[in-house]
Amino acid sequence: MARIAGIDLPKNKRGEVGLTYIYGIGRATAQYILNKAGIDFSKKVNEWNDDEQNAIRNVINNEFKTEGALRSETQMNIKRLLDIACYRGLRHRKGLPVRGQRTRTNSRQRKGKRKTVAGKKKVTK
Repeated sequence: MARIAGIDLPKNKRGEVGLTYIYGIGRATAQYILNKAGIDFSKKVNEWNDDEQNAIRNVINNEFKTEGALRSETQMNIKRLLDIACYRGLRHRKGLPVRGQRTRTNSRQRKGKRKTVAGKKKVTK
């Protein structure tokens, strides 16, 4: 089993897909890493030998920020926005979409489950 950047990669997936299980590495980055390490994309993770695993580890450690370091940097960026109270920071604080999406409908992911508001009562004479 290949363990890279503290993550156990799935054994029976292609290397290109297996590397995407690491936070901060997508398909394009995985292809770049495998090219730099000199490994074929279609080679499965369980077929990598120790030299190939070390080459991948070296490329990732030297050129990319992944997992804990990347998560903490992202959190620090959000905290900075909250502290300076800019528009994006206020949207984060209120739990609303940050990037200009509409909120009258949609945006349930950010706002959470619907909270029903009672309708207006009719005035009786």
